Amino acid sequence: MEKKKISRQQVYTLLVQIGRKDGDGLPKGATGAALMIYASGVDEAEAVRETVAILKQADTAPLDVTGYGTLEEREAEGHEISDEERELMQRALDENAVIVAQMTPFFDDGESAADLLH
Repeated sequence: MEKKKISRQQVYTLLVQIGRKDGDGLPKGATGAALMIYASGVDEAEAVRETVAILKQADTAPLDVTGYGTLEEREAEGHEISDEERELMQRALDENAVIVAQMTPFFDDGESAADLLH
């Protein structure tokens, strides 16, 4: 009898700051953007590597990645996680995918990427 392979993949919440690059699709006048991403990986480092590779293929310029952990880690820290977020996380896991859940362009008004989580 064959044992079912247990997936070690987990979904990580990442906040990626991107700069400007020709063809990046950001609005005119934006200085960059923050992307809230759900990415699958066997560990956070793999999720970050995959995310950065995909963003570069999509003609964006990733500058910084902040990891916020798995669903369980975020819940342990008291983060409120909506049903919509949970569905996107499950989709990232099911499809072994990188999903951009939110994109916030930056203009020269001082908003920081960390404001997305609060």
